[in-house]
Amino acid sequence: MKNVGDNLASSLFNPDLFSPIIFISDLHLCASRPQITTAFLDFLQNTAIKANSLYILGDLFEYWAGDDDVTDAHHQSVITAFHTLANSGVKIYFMHGNRDFLIAENFSKYTQITLLQDPALIDLYGKKALLSHGDALCTDDVAYQNFRLLVRSPEWQSEFLNQSLESRKQQIENIRLRSEQEKSQKSMLIMDVNQEAVEALLMAYDYPELLIHGHTHRPNEHHIQLNGHNITRWVLGDWYEQGSYLACDQNGCQSICLAEIKIKP
Repeated sequence: MKNVGDNLASSLFNPDLFSPIIFISDLHLCASRPQITTAFLDFLQNTAIKANSLYILGDLFEYWAGDDDVTDAHHQSVITAFHTLANSGVKIYFMHGNRDFLIAENFSKYTQITLLQDPALIDLYGKKALLSHGDALCTDDVAYQNFRLLVRSPEWQSEFLNQSLESRKQQIENIRLRSEQEKSQKSMLIMDVNQEAVEALLMAYDYPELLIHGHTHRPNEHHIQLNGHNITRWVLGDWYEQGSYLACDQNGCQSICLAEIKIKP
């Protein structure tokens, strides 16, 4: 599968005006919360299958230890569902999150999902839409940004992936435990996006009409006026208590909550 860089050519997709383009993030799928996986598989089979394209903006899984873990039974159920969805004609794109940045080409091959760079600029029904997971915008959390820089480096990833799968999973569990402890001592403000970082990103990409991201678990629609430009920032919701997604068509975007799916961690 090919990687799509910062610019996704508008010729890549010619959306059917009657089929929405769907954006989701922060599902945190894992075997210990099977009800979320069940809800997501139902979403793929009954909602995403009606879409033109599905964009997953990171943290699809609670964690990803490497593509050699694709044989895991829980992962296989998700991979099979993606393969079925792709074969139905729905284009699927994936952007790394802070939990699953080790997803690579083998996963892409098995699922028929195209990997996206973060950020990625796309043409969304004639509007420029900038996509991001969102964690890089949380610049007030300096400790996390230093950790992010470390684990995204090719050197760190090469050394980590050369270890056994069992060892990698144990290390990830230790990191997750430490992260949860640290988050309990951080203010909610420091874990949200930094407004200056958002504005700098928007200026760097020449003021796109839309910015769509996840990560913060604070779904909302924000309206930004920046140097004479009107920009809408959509924040995607997580799937801890209920499923949600952003559906966009030629008439605009709408955040949709799957209220009938009640999920308890």
